[in-house]
Amino acid sequence: MKHSEFRQALEETFGSAYGRTLAAELVLLPLGNRTPDQALADGVPPQEVWDAVCEEMELDERVRWRHRGTLDRKRR
Repeated sequence: MKHSEFRQALEETFGSAYGRTLAAELVLLPLGNRTPDQALADGVPPQEVWDAVCEEMELDERVRWRHRGTLDRKRR
C-alpha cells in the first residue's frame, strides 16, 4: 500500500473530513499509541497503519482491501 492509497482508502471509507480527523486524532495502541499521521511520519508502512485503523474501527474484510480494487472485483 502506498501513502496515496492509504489516504484514498480513508476518504472512501469514512469521507473526506472524518477520514482526515481520524488520521490526525485516532490513537492506536498497535502503533505505539500514535495516531495514523504520527505513525506514517515516523516511517511505519501505510499498510500496517491501515490494518490498525481497520482493526480499531472494526471494518470488514471487503473494506480492508478496498485499496487493491477487490471491492470492484467482488461485485462482478
